Amino acid sequence: MRGKLFILAMTVLAGAVSLAGQEKEVRRLDGSNVKPVEIDETVTRLMKAAEVTGVGLAVFSEGKIAYLKAFGVRDKEKNLPLTVDSAMSAASFTKVAFAYMVMQLVDSGTLDLDKPVYLYLPKPLPEYSKYKDFADDPRYKQITARMLLSHTSGLPNWRVFEEDRKLRIHFEPGSRYAYSGEGIVLLQLVVETITKEPLEELMQERVFQPLGMKRSSMVWQDRFESDYANGYDEYGRLLGPQKRQNADAAGSMLTTISDFARFAQAVMLGQGVGKKTREQMLSPQIQILSKHQFPTLANETTDENKKIRLSYGLGWGLYWTPYGKAFFKEGHDEGWRNYTVCFDKEKSGIVLMTNSGNGEGIYKELLESLLKNTFTPIEWEGFTPYDRLPPRKVHKEVQVDPKLFDGYLGRYELAPNSILTVTREGNHLFVQVTGQPKAEVFSESEQDYFLKVVDVQITFETDSQGRATGLILHQNGLNLPAKRID
Repeated sequence: MRGKLFILAMTVLAGAVSLAGQEKEVRRLDGSNVKPVEIDETVTRLMKAAEVTGVGLAVFSEGKIAYLKAFGVRDKEKNLPLTVDSAMSAASFTKVAFAYMVMQLVDSGTLDLDKPVYLYLPKPLPEYSKYKDFADDPRYKQITARMLLSHTSGLPNWRVFEEDRKLRIHFEPGSRYAYSGEGIVLLQLVVETITKEPLEELMQERVFQPLGMKRSSMVWQDRFESDYANGYDEYGRLLGPQKRQNADAAGSMLTTISDFARFAQAVMLGQGVGKKTREQMLSPQIQILSKHQFPTLANETTDENKKIRLSYGLGWGLYWTPYGKAFFKEGHDEGWRNYTVCFDKEKSGIVLMTNSGNGEGIYKELLESLLKNTFTPIEWEGFTPYDRLPPRKVHKEVQVDPKLFDGYLGRYELAPNSILTVTREGNHLFVQVTGQPKAEVFSESEQDYFLKVVDVQITFETDSQGRATGLILHQNGLNLPAKRID
C-alpha cells in the first residue's frame, strides 16, 4: 500500500531455507526448463547486487507449486534467516485476499456488485464520520462494489495526500481507473455491516482456514513471535515488523510466502469461488490508459499498454500475452515489496515477497529469467530495475544555532489521526509521529532537516519571528504539508 506515513525504522545474505524435495526442473512459459540451482543462483546474485534483505519465492508450473524457497534474513541484527513460514507484511496483497472473500459473498447472494453500496448501510454514508465530506456530493450514491474492486470509484488512493485532507470524488464513478485504498476501506465498512462480522473473523472463516493458511491474519498474532520478518528501507536500515492491531482490507494482512502461494494457487485453480464468479473477478472491468499507476489521479495517458490490453478486473490487474491472460497484484509498503503474476491458461506464475525497500529492483530480471515473462508493464507499475536507479542522495549535516529549535517545538497535523510532535533535548531536535518511535533529526540548513534512520526529510515553514507555522514532510517523492496545531 503506497504512501504510508513515516514508519521509522541496515543488507546481508544468508543461506536459503526451502522445502525438501525440490530437485525437479521448473517449466517456463516458453516450454523451456530452469533448474532449481539456477533459480537459487539468480536470486542470490540479484539480492546482492540490489541490496535486498530477504526474498520469499514461489514458482508455479501446471497449477502446482513447483518451487518454494526463502533467501536472506528476516532479522539482520540477529542474523536470523528468512523462512517460508516467516510472517511478513502482505501490504496490498491484502486487497486481493479481501476481493476473493467479497466474491464469495457475491456467490451466496449476500452482496450485489452493481447495487450502490450506500444502500447496504443503516444510515446515510455522510453521517459516518469518515465520510462526512460526501455531504455535498451526491455522486457517492453511484458507487458500487464493482467500482470499488476495480478502482473506478473516483476516490483518491488516500485522503492524507489531499491538500486539505478531505475525502472527495475526483471523477464520475465508473468512468476511469485510479487505484484507491480508500475505496477498499469503504467496501470493508459495507461488508462488515451486511455480514455483522469483523473483517478478521470473516477472513479466517472464509479464506485463511479453508486454504490452510495457518500463519496468516489481518492483525498481529502472538503466534507470529517465533518467526517474523523485520522490514528494511532502501539503505538497509531497520524498520521493524508491522504489528497492526486493526484489520484493514487495504493493507494490514500478515502472511508467509508459503501461505500466499497457497492462496494464489487457489485463485489459479478456481477454488473457493464459483466458476462464473471467478470469471467475473478475472475479466476486464475497465481499460487502463494512464501513463503510470502512481500517482493515481495523474491525467497523463498512453497507448503503450494497449498491445497487452492492460486493464483491471475485480481486485486484480490484467494483461494479455501470447500465452493468454495474466492476472497480477503488487504489494508496496515501507520496507516491504511484493509481487505476484499468474498465467491463467498455462497455470504458471510466481509470487515474490521481500522485506526490503529495494525489492522492486529485481522484479524484471526474475520474471524474465524464471518465467520467460517479458510482458509485465514494468514502467507503468513503477518497477525500475536496480541498475537503472539514480544514485541515492547523500545528506550533509551542518551546524545551526540550537536556539532556532525553540521556534519549531510543537505539534503538527499530518492527518486527522496522525500528529507529528517536535521536541528538544539539549541541543538535539527530535520528531515523533503518532504510534511511532521518537527519532532525532539533523540539520541541512536552518529550515531543512533529515533523519538518519529512514529516508525522510522535513522542511519547517516559519514566520518573520522564526516560529514555525507548519512543515512539509518529504518521503518517497511525496511532499506532505502539516499545519501547526499548538
